[in-house]
Amino acid sequence: MTTHALPPAPPALPALPRTAVVTGAGRGIGRGLALGLAARGWSVGLVGRTAEHLADARAQVAAAAPGVRTAVGVADLTDPAAAHDALAQVEEALGGVGLLVNNAGVVERREVPFGDDDLLDMWRVVETNVRGPMNTAHALLPGMLARGGGRVVNINSGAGHRGTSDYTGYAISKGALARLTTELDTQYRERGLRVFDLAPGVVRTDMTGSMPVHDTRTDWTPIEAVVELLVAVAEGRLDRLAGRFLRAGSDTADELESHVAEILASDARRLRLVAWGDSDPLVP
Repeated sequence: MTTHALPPAPPALPALPRTAVVTGAGRGIGRGLALGLAARGWSVGLVGRTAEHLADARAQVAAAAPGVRTAVGVADLTDPAAAHDALAQVEEALGGVGLLVNNAGVVERREVPFGDDDLLDMWRVVETNVRGPMNTAHALLPGMLARGGGRVVNINSGAGHRGTSDYTGYAISKGALARLTTELDTQYRERGLRVFDLAPGVVRTDMTGSMPVHDTRTDWTPIEAVVELLVAVAEGRLDRLAGRFLRAGSDTADELESHVAEILASDARRLRLVAWGDSDPLVP
């Protein structure tokens, strides 16, 4: 087996503001993550398309975590100008953003293979799940770099790394999102950005409840498991694993920390082309 020298630890980050932006925060996993962060003292920016849902989420945060600062940004995040304006307002209200959680996402309306699905609906999914995170990261990146760093968590899925029998647009979008994680990590790691893919498992939400594939499911991932892993990332415990894939419900922060050397030595948990060995001409 080929062995590789471990890469050096990334530079330590300066103290970052305990402020987070969560997209898709009006309902489902996004609301659960926002509540979990607020309960741990994080100021939270709630961003999404529907003002009523965001107002409900803000009220719930205020009731569960009195005194925690919140801000709301309403925008279609696939629109670059709208996303930039909403995030600029939230960033100003929070006094800077230390953590971006790209959670907003959708799935196809029908559970069918590619050839039976509607191309426009598949593209709607790709655009929402990829263009949205690109817009939000682009809007908040300058402020993060100016402060010496920040963390970005892209809510991803195992569907981005394996073949699926349906939901083609969703799988394509999550594979592309993993590549966005790799690119941001490659380009900005030395400037203090730490970027992660975090798969939440299968949390019971309106979206997952509408998917026939989950009709008989009994093993749902508790939102608390997703929050715990997100908080570990947010607090810097897993910075050595930046650029890689984590999965709530299977991974815990303690277990990941205990396997850092193995993960780095084998260059595991990231989207890449696997060579057949040292003689493969594609080995860099």
